[in-house]
Formats: sequence, C-alpha cells, structure tokens
Amino acid sequence: MTGAATRSAGPRIQHRPLDFAAGRRGHRAAHAGPTPSGPCLATAPQAGLVAAAADAARTRAERARDRDLEDAARAAAKKNARRRRAWVVFEDESGLSQQPVVCRTWAPRGDTPVLTHVGGNWKRLSVAGALAFRWDGRRARFFFHTRPGSYTDRALIAFLRDLKRHFWRQPVILIWDGLPAHTSRRMARYVAHQRAWLRVERLPGYAPELNPVELVWGNRKRRELANVCAPTIDALRAPLRRGCTRVRRHSHLAFSFLRHAGLDFRHGR
Repeated sequence: MTGAATRSAGPRIQHRPLDFAAGRRGHRAAHAGPTPSGPCLATAPQAGLVAAAADAARTRAERARDRDLEDAARAAAKKNARRRRAWVVFEDESGLSQQPVVCRTWAPRGDTPVLTHVGGNWKRLSVAGALAFRWDGRRARFFFHTRPGSYTDRALIAFLRDLKRHFWRQPVILIWDGLPAHTSRRMARYVAHQRAWLRVERLPGYAPELNPVELVWGNRKRRELANVCAPTIDALRAPLRRGCTRVRRHSHLAFSFLRHAGLDFRHGR
C-alpha cells in the first residue's frame, strides 16, 4: 500500500492524452511508463472533522423578496388616488361555518369551559367586505354583504354595483387579490365598462397581510364570533352583523388596520 501511494505521488502521463488503437499502439508521453494494471491511489488527505454549516439561502417565491416592488405599487396607487381625488377601496371575502372559533375566555377556577356544537355539515355563510379610505386619509368607510355559499363573480358584481351607488360620481381605486371570481371574463367585461369611476389594482397572491380587510375578519372572529356555537348557519348572521357594525362605527379601527398593513395616509407613505 505504501509503495502504491508513493508511485502515484508523481504524474505518470503528461502533456498529451493517451489513445490506444486496436493494436494497442497509440500516443504515449515521452516519459510515460507502462500502464499499471491495478488502481492508482492518490495521497490520502489528513483526516479531520468538518464543522456543520447552514446551506446558502435558496431563492423562493415569498413576499419579502418583492417588498420594495409592493411598497412602490401601493405608493403609486395612493399617489394616483390623491391626484384623482379618488377613494382607495380594499376588498376581500371570508366565510363562516358552524364550527366555533375557539378562543380563551373567563371561567370559574377548576371549571373548564366546554363548547357543544353541531357543526358537522359543510354549509357556509360568506361575507364580502370593503374598507374605503378617502384620498386625503380624513375619512374611512366599511361596507359588507353576506350570502349563503361562496361568492361568485355575479355576486361580486352586485356588490360593486352597491359600492357604485355609495360613491356616486366619485372615482374609486379598487384593490383586491387574484381570486378566480375577480379575474373571470364576466368580471373583466364589467370592469371594462366602469372605467369612468372604477380602476382595479391586484395584490400579490402570496401576501394576504397587505390587505387590511383581513384584519377585520380576524378582529371580528376574536370578538363577536368567539366561542359561538351556532345551531344553524342563519344564527351566525346576528353576531356577524354586530362585528361589522362595530368596525363601521369606529373609524379609528379602519385606520389601525390600514397601518398594520403598512400604509398610513398621515405619514405620507
């Protein structure tokens, strides 16, 4: 083993490739010796331990990589709203079922609260909400609409028609995500015929936290809908309306949700 390692320490074939012909004759280096029949062993490196290290970060589709672009897009929308004196409207949908939203609550010591529900079916009560902010950031409005089942493009068009009546002859910049109902052909035709008052901007599909309406749903589920065991789907309408009415009456909540999403009119961002 020692002799083999010593023999392989120096190169045996240099300068030109070795090419044997059928008669086992070919080019050899001028100082090449006979080709060894056994394997040539290189000098073994010194044994040691390799410290563990993290691999290099891989490129992934995440909102942190495009934060500058997203901030620039929202800043441009805000600038256009100020120039056109338009309302900036964020829209989103959510759904409720008979499965209760389990939250922490008060109870006598040693008496664990127990929720008894019958939410074994797949029926849902859907709600569409829109947070609207005036171009100068001095006013905010909240609109909502409920319907059984999921929202279709036809139902959302009806919701937009209601918004049109509320913002009569006032321009609106609508910001929402890429839900299929938002991008259907029927919706595209409707938006194309509403250019006199409506412009649509789309949020990234992987960043729901950029939409302040998402915070409305979370806030409502932790208040009026917390631990509610509804016997029927219709029984959810009352606490849902109480939560939406609370957000509508307290405009400071709307601006808090907006700031949490990274946009604040008062600071010119």
